[in-house]
Amino acid sequence: YATASASRARPSVNARAAVLYEPESGSFLYEKDADVRLPMASTTKIMTALVVSESADMSEEVVVDGRAVGTEGSSAYLREGDVYTVEELLYALLLQSANDAAVALACHVGGSVPAFAEMMNARAEELALTDTHFENPHGLDAEEHYTTARELSLMAAELLRRDDLREIVATYKRTFVREERRRTYVNHNKLLRLSEGAVGVKTGYTRTSGRCLVGAADRNGLTFITVTLDDPCDWQDHEALFDYGATRLCRVVFCKAGEYVYRLPTTDGEYESVVVSNPDGASVVLPSGDHEVDAQVRLPRFVTAPIKEGDVLGEIIFTLDGEYASTVKLCAAESVRKSRENGFFKKILSLIK
Repeated sequence: YATASASRARPSVNARAAVLYEPESGSFLYEKDADVRLPMASTTKIMTALVVSESADMSEEVVVDGRAVGTEGSSAYLREGDVYTVEELLYALLLQSANDAAVALACHVGGSVPAFAEMMNARAEELALTDTHFENPHGLDAEEHYTTARELSLMAAELLRRDDLREIVATYKRTFVREERRRTYVNHNKLLRLSEGAVGVKTGYTRTSGRCLVGAADRNGLTFITVTLDDPCDWQDHEALFDYGATRLCRVVFCKAGEYVYRLPTTDGEYESVVVSNPDGASVVLPSGDHEVDAQVRLPRFVTAPIKEGDVLGEIIFTLDGEYASTVKLCAAESVRKSRENGFFKKILSLIK
């Protein structure tokens, strides 16, 4: 088994700070002032969405609080007393970058913006983000509102682990219809149209922060996360970082779930054999290049009933470039009851013959 990729020079990025991160291996493949505290603008909404999704159901109804109406900056033009679902407001938050949606969600979940900011900071602490602090849910400039490129990539990785949020940030356009109201939200993230495999995540801009962008793209079976803070050339820089990541790392697949299937003879069972397969797959993230994978299957000559579906009956041992790499269990894909007609020794004799 081999994987190969053309070499690519380390990109030159125009951002004040930047990282390229691969979360499965925990690898930071590119860093530029990655730990400098900087304003993050609307990329703040990554944490806002994370806290909201962990605190409220998507179908939950939100009555727009008057404190949300007329919030400065990008807006969904919410009106006090209008009713939205949490899901729709998250689309407004993450696609249209609506600041009023951020405040409406914050008031709904936390009771007020300051209380919700405390929830955001508590979540940051859980993620061990020591250089991140929030004062609001939208990212408008505030003195003690900051993060780093590295920690922003970790927040994005946490968001992408949630299927519901991953689906939202990967969406280009979504329309909601409620009674006589019809609203369409269009994603500000051009990476979804410009970059191969792009799946998110969030744009941001204020005069103080400059252009901020958190990107994510699926390449080589991996998700690469890119962050640039204060970058006038963010779209092209993220594309260069994605391409660079795809030349540095790859996924080596040992096996897919269900790839190995065997029929193993049984003794004293209602059936003469049992189907055995691997319920799980296995893979590893490695530097791109040529890699040799070998598999050794270990199964007994026969098994004795009764056998329950899921019983471990063998294993596959994988080596990578000559070294032990992984073990995958081989399990019964069905149950086999003990037979009342065929004795154990009779079956043994038939197998020997």
